[in-house]
Amino acid sequence: MDRTESLPAQTRPPGVAAEDPGSVLLPGHDVPLGRYTTVRRLLPQRARRMVGAWCFVDHFGPDDVAQRPGMEVPPHPHTGLQTVTWLLDGEIVHRDSLGNVQPIRPGQLNVMTSGHGIAHSERSPVSHPPLMHGVQLWVALPDPARAGAAGFAHHADLPRWRSGDWEHTLLVGELAGEASPAVVHTPLLAVQLAAHGPGPATPRLRPRFEYALLAMSGRARVDGVSLEPGALLYLGTGRDRLELTAEPGSRLMLLGGEPFDEPLVMWWNFVGRSHEEVATARADWMAGRDRFGRVTDDPAPPLPAPELPTVRLKARDRRGDLHG
Repeated sequence: MDRTESLPAQTRPPGVAAEDPGSVLLPGHDVPLGRYTTVRRLLPQRARRMVGAWCFVDHFGPDDVAQRPGMEVPPHPHTGLQTVTWLLDGEIVHRDSLGNVQPIRPGQLNVMTSGHGIAHSERSPVSHPPLMHGVQLWVALPDPARAGAAGFAHHADLPRWRSGDWEHTLLVGELAGEASPAVVHTPLLAVQLAAHGPGPATPRLRPRFEYALLAMSGRARVDGVSLEPGALLYLGTGRDRLELTAEPGSRLMLLGGEPFDEPLVMWWNFVGRSHEEVATARADWMAGRDRFGRVTDDPAPPLPAPELPTVRLKARDRRGDLHG
């Protein structure tokens, strides 16, 4: 049994509606990414597949890469999703099949929209900072965006403000009268919360959203649950506010969104709706068809797709229930 399934629901705190299912701690598991990077995968899990349209959460680092190449992920494809990349430390160069070559550094945001198909690579430059630390998130695209054109946006300036002991940086969505420039296709929120003192953070929330809190660095406490670095706490729906505390210097990511009710097939780098859709994407990638294009200025051979499983891929909803 997945250990998260045995965790009891927490006592409902103030500000949480009666329908809230209670919080669930999702510790994640380690997954190799490329030759030199290991990430902690926090979504999807058996106990929780999604948070709003956020369908994938990888947290990596902090890693000492002073004497190593850092991130080295060769060209690979995506369909049906957006990638949202955020660094706390380090530098990565994004290259894609639209011709974009874009470094990303701490405090900047990369949003890549795959639509029907795109390819990209992610590499640390030869001369790079000694630490690598960040997150990559996937957003499931709804119809018709998932069948639309690919795109890429880099945001060097994001809304930032101080409230009490906490600094807020808004990556996606709207909060406290501020709005991110990042374009998404369903109602979503992603905000970094950085603790500069012992006082609590008390962001106002939307009751129709479901939320989760990722501890990227430092230790935090919310709903009576202690969060260690690299853990994700699913917070459910029905909340109009949140109160959390953390060690000074901690950095947390609050994710939220309207529940995404379209069942998904997630396999390798593809987000689809059926086995046939994913199988077609794999075949197109392996055949080098124009659907994904070629990554600009990256001489490395593209990553081959793994073999499809011998059983049919089935769609799952946000709770993990099978469809079809």
